[in-house]
Amino acid sequence: MTLKALRTICAAVFVCGIAGLIISSVLDNNGAVLTVGLVTVVAAVSLLAASAVVRREPIDAFEEADAERLESSVQLLVEAGAPETDVRNLVREAMRLGRRA
Repeated sequence: MTLKALRTICAAVFVCGIAGLIISSVLDNNGAVLTVGLVTVVAAVSLLAASAVVRREPIDAFEEADAERLESSVQLLVEAGAPETDVRNLVREAMRLGRRA
């Protein structure tokens, strides 16, 4: 299940939970209030846990290491005789394509 799907499900649970809390409070049914509240809490904790686990941005240290490896690869190609501007343009194009995916 994707994070987007979980967010949609949790949003539906939250909206239904608010309605359920209001209705069960009006009907003076404490058991239903507790049940609806607990279901809403479980949805909220699930959403918080999933959002904490799924991190889209890599840690800065890994980005630095990747950048250093890329730069050393560019230098090796330039030292092997490839024109530096062509190599750097190729890297820019590859990064642009990678961001689209």
